[in-house]
Amino acid sequence: MSHDFIVIGAGIAGASAACELARHGKVALLEREDRPGYHSTGRSAAFYTLNYGNEIIRTLTDLSGDFFRDPPDGFAESPLIVRHATVTIARADQEASFRDNLRAARASAGRIDELDPAAAERLIPILRPGYAAFAHLEPDSYFMDVALIHGGFLKSLAARGGRLVCGAEVGGLKRARDAWRVTTKAGAFEAPVVVNAAGAWADDIARLAGAAPAGLQPMRRTAIIVAAPAGIDIAACPLVIDTDEQFYFRPEAGKVLASPADETPSVPCDAQPEEADVAVTVDRLERATTLSVRRVEHRWAGLRSFVADRAPVVGPDPAAEGFVWLAGQGGYGIMTSPAMARAAAALAAGSAWPAELSTRGITPARLAPGRASLAATVRA
Repeated sequence: MSHDFIVIGAGIAGASAACELARHGKVALLEREDRPGYHSTGRSAAFYTLNYGNEIIRTLTDLSGDFFRDPPDGFAESPLIVRHATVTIARADQEASFRDNLRAARASAGRIDELDPAAAERLIPILRPGYAAFAHLEPDSYFMDVALIHGGFLKSLAARGGRLVCGAEVGGLKRARDAWRVTTKAGAFEAPVVVNAAGAWADDIARLAGAAPAGLQPMRRTAIIVAAPAGIDIAACPLVIDTDEQFYFRPEAGKVLASPADETPSVPCDAQPEEADVAVTVDRLERATTLSVRRVEHRWAGLRSFVADRAPVVGPDPAAEGFVWLAGQGGYGIMTSPAMARAAAALAAGSAWPAELSTRGITPARLAPGRASLAATVRA
């Protein structure tokens, strides 16, 4: 079946890019699983903050904020994001790291308030007294409704005539007569442009197309949910993150969601939590809080894929005509998705580069798959 664009991977990256590309032509969005968003998108911590990631990520996050706060008419029937504060904490021995974090936060976020330990303990009712020597507050961060955001892009894609095909694992990619032929378990598809939004599998898709891999390294991250203490309004607790990102925790439907913020190199797979990582999560949570975890109620893991410089890989492959990358989002794919989709769609469709990106210093060259830093080895 012939299309103008084929997007491989229906997570948040592929869904948002396909939605934007549907403004330019006929789009097929191919997903290997039986439902979209099964892997990293469906396992996100679901939080929007400007104080996370490198400078490129923070800028793309900021450029996505207006979309989340005021989405297009018909995109969703309820708010995509809900304001919820973030507090970064540090032990006494982490002061140098905290000061660096505070400077970076103040450079990227609209408002950052330094807190004394007593103020931090008042805001975080389960914080162990004396644990945090330093803290700062980002009041303008948000919980994200990931399912609503992802679903909104898919709904908008369909409204623009795009097609989602699940169970369409790609088995072959071949270019002939100015078009790519993509063979899948759900049939064959053709288009002059293929967008590789396959997440942890993006290098595998590139190899099928005869393109050089970008050097993506999937990293496993673990999360757990445990009970909150009786008599404490955990819903009012901010998201709490360690200044060195050794852990974070936040309220989740009356319980506590926590992660050791682990980054364990992995092959592309349906990631599952390891017992050792769950134990580390519990240990760090109990050290930082007054919680005594008797039972882990739920546990899961997901993959976050990076290249060496931890910036996304977006744009035409330098050696494979009509093959466009949209990969390497790490753990930032949801909160950067509107801006990333505009970038990917412009490069895939050959349209003008978005002015709001260039104004903020985000150029195609900074995201390009051919940039020299991709050859380096990713370090956990």
